[in-house]
Amino acid sequence: MKAAVFLLLTLLVPAYHTGAQCIIDNVVDLKVQSAISSIVSSTLAKAKLLCQDVSARGALVSCPAGYKPTGCACGMACGSWDIRSDSTCHCQCGGIDWTAARCCKIGLE
Repeated sequence: MKAAVFLLLTLLVPAYHTGAQCIIDNVVDLKVQSAISSIVSSTLAKAKLLCQDVSARGALVSCPAGYKPTGCACGMACGSWDIRSDSTCHCQCGGIDWTAARCCKIGLE
């Protein structure tokens, strides 16, 4: 019984989507896609990468709100660092005197 219902639905559903309804759906889909594409293109044309450098004494420095660290630098010739909580540069060596971060965000002109 379940197989018969499944087979019936499998045959009827594609039949419903043929004809005028399908053509109208395709035209509407194309217009929506075109409008979305236009909006996305004009927004991306205005997009700009905004960056600033921040530094602090010690092993941690946080980026301003809305910015994300894209790279870190450490004093005392330390080359080991990581990014914590998606917004803070952390130098992993002991006795670090300063830490710096390059912080960026995407903005609109």
